Amino acid sequence: MSITTKYIGLDVSKAKIAVAIADEDRQEARYWGAIAHTKEAVRKLIQQLLKKEDVTLEVCYEAGPTGYVLYRWLLEMNISCAIVAPSLIPQRPGDRIKTDKRDALRLAQLFRAGELTSVYVPTPEDEALRDLVRAREDAKEDLNRHKQRLGKFLLRNQLSDPKGSKPWTYANEEWLDTLKFTNECQRLAFQEYRHAIWETKERIKRYEKEMEQQAEVGVQAPLLQALQALRGVAMITSVTLGSEIMSITRFRSPTAFMSYCGLVPSEFSSGVSRHQGRITKAGNAHIRRVLVESAWGYRYSPAIKKTMRERISGLPPKVQAIAWAAQQRLHKKYKAMMRMGKHKGTIVTAIARELAGFVWVIAMEIEKIQQSEKAA
Repeated sequence: MSITTKYIGLDVSKAKIAVAIADEDRQEARYWGAIAHTKEAVRKLIQQLLKKEDVTLEVCYEAGPTGYVLYRWLLEMNISCAIVAPSLIPQRPGDRIKTDKRDALRLAQLFRAGELTSVYVPTPEDEALRDLVRAREDAKEDLNRHKQRLGKFLLRNQLSDPKGSKPWTYANEEWLDTLKFTNECQRLAFQEYRHAIWETKERIKRYEKEMEQQAEVGVQAPLLQALQALRGVAMITSVTLGSEIMSITRFRSPTAFMSYCGLVPSEFSSGVSRHQGRITKAGNAHIRRVLVESAWGYRYSPAIKKTMRERISGLPPKVQAIAWAAQQRLHKKYKAMMRMGKHKGTIVTAIARELAGFVWVIAMEIEKIQQSEKAA
């Protein structure tokens, strides 16, 4: 008895899921209909599609705001599922009609043809850590907005510290404490702006306290501690990297990881001509940002000072050797590009790209150590 495969394309939205089916042969995909976005509705759909015993299902849907819950529902039902990268779905030029039905049919057809690229699905623990890190980043953005609003409020009222203290320093905070407003509306607005800044700072502290705990005893603690051997990569940066990388084994080489970070140069080549432009910025923006920030540290001469000695204490010797090699190589590269007259932004971007390679090497070393410990 032969087993046939049905390729299922799902267009997922908040309230409903549009379903299309492409059979194993080359017949045109057909539209099944729309179901509610609930676990029971999905279970009922799977039972209806599996009425015949000689059928297997391959399901796909686009990555989006609904996350990975549907994926995990299908895995519980022993159904193979792939989550597709939306930016890599082939597009028909000139197609100006977009509906849920059309999207589901298109997904089913392309999935059957093997034209779709799936994304990595994190474990629930990895996803939770990533949510924590991104919540902190959101809080940092909120803090900047609150500070800007208070600054504009002071500017509108022509208020500035006569001593010339810099904004958001301790001296500036003391000056803000002395401000008085005769108008009750202005007094309330000023106090609420300051309270919003204070509350956001407290929220950031709570996030960072939990990040510290995850770096010590969390699932990814060995990796997070090892990454801190690199210059410019302290606790917050290492947790950000770990939460976004999740599993380094999904990158087959350092170059693949650099490409995922969007740090490789764009290229326009045709015939004998070859032109490389700015970096693609086509990957993970969170990793790219922290790597560029860390890259600035390599403009200083290689050194292992007190804080760094505390961070690398107890780490595997090979990890320490890799981090030291990174300091020497990247500082040398920074100086060489400075002598060539390159712009500092260009230099730091190039350093960040190579730093991504060292992150990959350290993460792979930790992965090997963990695998050997499990085998033992």
